[in-house]
Amino acid sequence: MTCVKNAPCYEVERGEVMKKTWYLIIAVVLLVIGGIVYGYHEHNKPKTAQELKTVRVAYLPITHALPVFATKELETADGSVHVELVKYGSWPELMDALNTGKVDAASVLVELGVKAREQGIDVRAAALGHTEGNIIIVNKDINSVQDLKGKSFAIPHKQSTQKILVDLMLEQAGLSEKDVQIVEMSPPEMPSALSVGQIAGYSVAEPFGSLALEMGNGKVFEDPDHLWHDNICCALVFNGQFVDEHHDLAKAFTKAYLDAGKYLDEHPKAQEEISLKYMKFNDPVIERSLKVIGFKDLALTEDRYNALVHHMTHIDLIKKVPTYSEFVDQSLLP
Repeated sequence: MTCVKNAPCYEVERGEVMKKTWYLIIAVVLLVIGGIVYGYHEHNKPKTAQELKTVRVAYLPITHALPVFATKELETADGSVHVELVKYGSWPELMDALNTGKVDAASVLVELGVKAREQGIDVRAAALGHTEGNIIIVNKDINSVQDLKGKSFAIPHKQSTQKILVDLMLEQAGLSEKDVQIVEMSPPEMPSALSVGQIAGYSVAEPFGSLALEMGNGKVFEDPDHLWHDNICCALVFNGQFVDEHHDLAKAFTKAYLDAGKYLDEHPKAQEEISLKYMKFNDPVIERSLKVIGFKDLALTEDRYNALVHHMTHIDLIKKVPTYSEFVDQSLLP
């Protein structure tokens, strides 16, 4: 018998307490088992037709990703591919998602893809994202490369075409990184940083160059094509495991992507409309940025690749160069 002071006494059978405890344990175990069984069936239940043809594609909101946006816009309900776009705010975050399989493919700086391949990560390129489309902007007080000495100059990432272009620009003027402070900066921050004098200039993908021009805070400084003719920047890169497990789907997406590039080239108005939908800039900025980018020839040829890795090696961005066939998966091409 168990009693509480100043209260009635009640008999509590020890056996009843144990019985209730066991009932509670059994109930919890059954709930756990039920949850596991449900999760197993959810994971293994037949996928819908749309799920079976879905490709998750990572991107940053820049004009270089326009073929990805166009592929999404041109898809049809009964088409061979469904595109699920996944937006990221930085290249490291996006590249981590691609490397780990959180996404199946990405529009990404081609240098980051090559570097990942050098490090033994199975990523494979299929096509370029654009031709041209890079810009070098400086504040209005800069009139020569020599004027950049002792000042800060921004790039979006060390492993980038923008970094290569800046190094080539300095080298041609007899300068080096010892003379100019190269800083990594998120592209959306660059126009404002230029306007307040935090940096003297920057090399970036559009539309962040055109944005500074529209704000009246900078001027075009160098033509990237004069520094590196037919320079390449972003590319369509797949996670290797996804390609191995869903080769036909990866190939179908590549074809849709290349078709989207041709569509953009043939429909300039569509370039503007799609850009305005996925990039929140005003019309003049988009119009200006689209004048310096092309989508007609998205082939990542061996000549283009060799030029890329030559420049990467020259400025010590890479040591062990992946072969063309190691990085570019030609089996994905239509």
